[in-house]
Amino acid sequence: MNLVKLGLWLWVLVLVMGWSIPSSSAAFFESQHKRKFMLPVPSASRPPLELNRRGSSVVFPIHGNVYPLGSYNVTLNIGQPPKPYFLDPDTGSDLTWLQCDAPCVRCTEAPHPLYRPSNDLVACRDPLCLSLHAPGTPTCENPSQCDYEVEYADGGSSLGVLVKDSFALNFTNGVQLKPRIALGLSLWFLSSASVVLRCGYDQIPGSSHHPLDGVLGLGRGKTSIVSQLNSQGLVRNVVGHCLSGRGGGFLFFGDGLYDSSRVTWAAMSREYSKHYSPGYAELKFDGKSTGLKNLLTIFDSGSSYTYLNSQAYHALTDLVKRELSGRVFKEAEDKTLSLCWKGKRPFKSIRDVRKYFKTIALEFTTGGQTQTYELPPEAYLIISSRGNVCLGILNGTEVGLQNSNIIGDVSMQDKMVIYDNEKQVIGWVTANCDKLPKTSAVSI
Repeated sequence: MNLVKLGLWLWVLVLVMGWSIPSSSAAFFESQHKRKFMLPVPSASRPPLELNRRGSSVVFPIHGNVYPLGSYNVTLNIGQPPKPYFLDPDTGSDLTWLQCDAPCVRCTEAPHPLYRPSNDLVACRDPLCLSLHAPGTPTCENPSQCDYEVEYADGGSSLGVLVKDSFALNFTNGVQLKPRIALGLSLWFLSSASVVLRCGYDQIPGSSHHPLDGVLGLGRGKTSIVSQLNSQGLVRNVVGHCLSGRGGGFLFFGDGLYDSSRVTWAAMSREYSKHYSPGYAELKFDGKSTGLKNLLTIFDSGSSYTYLNSQAYHALTDLVKRELSGRVFKEAEDKTLSLCWKGKRPFKSIRDVRKYFKTIALEFTTGGQTQTYELPPEAYLIISSRGNVCLGILNGTEVGLQNSNIIGDVSMQDKMVIYDNEKQVIGWVTANCDKLPKTSAVSI
């Protein structure tokens, strides 16, 4: 802990000195810290960045796929001048962060040069810093900066300090703006005689690591990028995505890109407000109840696959195996996923096998109303490089999710999924995710 404290105080000292150190040393310290958020107060001399929020949205093309890449990314242009970065769109977390430019021994592979941040630190008592540490409070050993540590379900983590910088965005009404948005910069400390700052995914990549520049936090908290844009009056606090089963898709902020009357809506859980959750579900198989109820379910675009708790997972796999019994399938050893089957010859697509697999469904009941989220075979199967068909639903208890159940990317393909933080509802509708919605501008 002493090394950490010393390193963080060194960072503030560099800022106070006005970066009056040699350029090579400045580059070392310059890129160590994450985000600060102090929204400017509008004045008569400078009007606020305000749009008609009902008519303004931002659309980003999504690249990637569930398999074989195992990840998606969107391109955001950040900094002055703006530079492109590939970020993982993650509805399961709030914080947006980038790997930073420092002598980093164990930083994960990144597709772009590491980010060189601004020196605009977030104060420890800033509302966003308090939100990031809720329900606890930051220690504020250094009042001028906000330290954080975030851990992810796959074992990855990010530790650092908050700064703010400009994000270049093209709005659908044709307006181009560069609002200042808070983002995080990771730090890493080695246990050695000297203090060494390290950037990256806390230098601890999770089991699902893929080369990206960082994470785009899209969660429910105040630190998410959509919440920050909303607080500046730029978009409604709505985020949505449409992932194509053929790869790619699009992400959007704002509510002007869908017909609400065609969407199935479920209320967000008030009991479980940390993530996007419609509450508890009943698991159904081929339209029939499995007897498994009260499954706390979370929508998480940062997870490639879907996870059920151990009891639900074993019950489901037993039903799938029973359905395949006596058919041409045999269980196969395939490192792609934990449960795969092979046929007489390699499968080329889900179309080759879909008639043998049943529709799975999660049924949510809130306020006396029932909404059903269906998973056809395309939403829970993949074809591996070996030509085997594999189950894209995994045992969440085995990876530390306890009793939580995650709807991941594989089960959100070819659907528009919408998270309306203003109305506190989650919606979904079958959609063609191959084409971007018709707008006058797309942020790329």
